[in-house]
Amino acid sequence: MQTMRAPAPRATAQSRVSANRAARRSLVVQAAKDKTVVIGLAADSGCGKSTFMRRMTSIFGGVPKPPAGGNPDSNTLISDMTTVICLDDYHCLDRNGRKVAGVTALAPEAQNFDLMYNQVKALKEGKPVDKPIYNHVTGLLDAPEKIESPPILVIEGLHPFYDKRVSELLDFKIYLDISDDIKFAWKIQRDMAERGHSLESIKASIEARKPDFDAYIDPQKKDADMIIQVLPTQLVPDDKGQYLRVRLIMKEGSKMFDPVYLFDEGSTISWIPCGRKLTCSFPGIKMFYGPDTWYGQEVSVLEMDGQFDKLEELIYVESHLSNTSAKFYGEITQQMLKNSGFPGSNNGTGLFQTICGLKVREVYERILKKDVVAA
Repeated sequence: MQTMRAPAPRATAQSRVSANRAARRSLVVQAAKDKTVVIGLAADSGCGKSTFMRRMTSIFGGVPKPPAGGNPDSNTLISDMTTVICLDDYHCLDRNGRKVAGVTALAPEAQNFDLMYNQVKALKEGKPVDKPIYNHVTGLLDAPEKIESPPILVIEGLHPFYDKRVSELLDFKIYLDISDDIKFAWKIQRDMAERGHSLESIKASIEARKPDFDAYIDPQKKDADMIIQVLPTQLVPDDKGQYLRVRLIMKEGSKMFDPVYLFDEGSTISWIPCGRKLTCSFPGIKMFYGPDTWYGQEVSVLEMDGQFDKLEELIYVESHLSNTSAKFYGEITQQMLKNSGFPGSNNGTGLFQTICGLKVREVYERILKKDVVAA
């Protein structure tokens, strides 16, 4: 005798509500996985933040551009996965207001830290903000611009780690530590060539800013996860900044990234690369790697002193580095070649900025637990 199956029960209103709730929970979980990762980059004015940003964003693909159809003097740069915000936009005093108040742009009282915190927090939570614009040409505060929450938000400027509330929102912190002699040479080159400032005004600005830099900006470097330190060379006595000694200082024990090492992790190594494999005119190149301490914390230090002549030969150095976070053999060299026109492409500044960019990618992947395809 053939038995007949009863028809499947129709979904009740209660079951549909339960299914909808489950779907919403799934969407919430997915949204939580794809949260915005926030990177902080701290440095004084004229220390190479813009070049670093271009190197870093190129790792994620796309050409960084200001918001489409917006203020042509916007400081914001948007590319495929990243949005870079300049913290100068959170000045609460314009150029004339600082002059009247007798404060520099580095002083805490010239910043709107409440707005900075609220907007970085909102962006990290996936919400858009109407961010102010500080116009570096006119020195005025322009009308705000709308910024959407990106996969990776980079806040760069003078005070990303200064306010504890903002600092605690950051997933990864980088500091550019430039010695006074090198900073002076770079600032003259940038402010005279790009912003039309006179040599006398640049010198006066540096002297006026130094006490506030020492008090409010420089102390932030102790909180950074990675520090790029740029010093005069030790290869040429009394060099005036033509050659650079660059150190990449990496904190040990982080869950977000693995420090790079040369040859053997944890060892102390001094290495002069073979001149037949890495073409270097005078004064050549010397590399160093070893453990150290940074404000009482254990760090690893990778150092390059001098410069190389043929960028494509950098792969010889790259082949001896480990834990670089490169996706494939030669990715560092490829990135350096792609950005060969950027300042520092023949010395440790470009090399270590590129490695920092790869570490930002590593941090993003670890937080979201998913891979980023190499650009």
